[in-house]
Amino acid sequence: MVPSRLQARTLARGLGWFSLGLGLMELLAARPLARRVGLGDTAGGLVRAHGMREIVTGVGLLNTRDATPWLWARVASDVLNLVALAPGLRSRHRTGATVALAAVAGVALLDWVCARRLSTPAAEPAADYSRRSGWPLPAQEMRGAARLDFQAPQDMRIPDALRPWTHGESQD
Repeated sequence: MVPSRLQARTLARGLGWFSLGLGLMELLAARPLARRVGLGDTAGGLVRAHGMREIVTGVGLLNTRDATPWLWARVASDVLNLVALAPGLRSRHRTGATVALAAVAGVALLDWVCARRLSTPAAEPAADYSRRSGWPLPAQEMRGAARLDFQAPQDMRIPDALRPWTHGESQD
């Protein structure tokens, strides 16, 4: 199901908070996290760099009116995360790497759906007819206009037998 624009904006805000939390975790626990996903002790600097990037995109998402560029930045960083986690599949911590790849892929899909929705132009607003009266001219100009050239059909006129008489002639 594709979210509405309002839902996508709300989701973008939630992804901003998620980015901040994930970035802080990557900064504060870089080495244990790198070990757990099979990247080894030497990948701590890489994990910290990913953490800083997450914090920057999180702050960007929370402090902007248009979250679209920041969401596309998240999509790009998700691709980088997937590439960085792939070598962990060949380590002895294969399970941790598989779980991390699945989590990143799920969040990447969420980021992509949200970015895609906010990238599509908003639908044109419905035409506003609240100031229209339905008349072609203002009321002052329309007043009495129908009487100028109106001829009542024969079947709507007063029958001749019921018309008033004045000096022996009927009135029209």
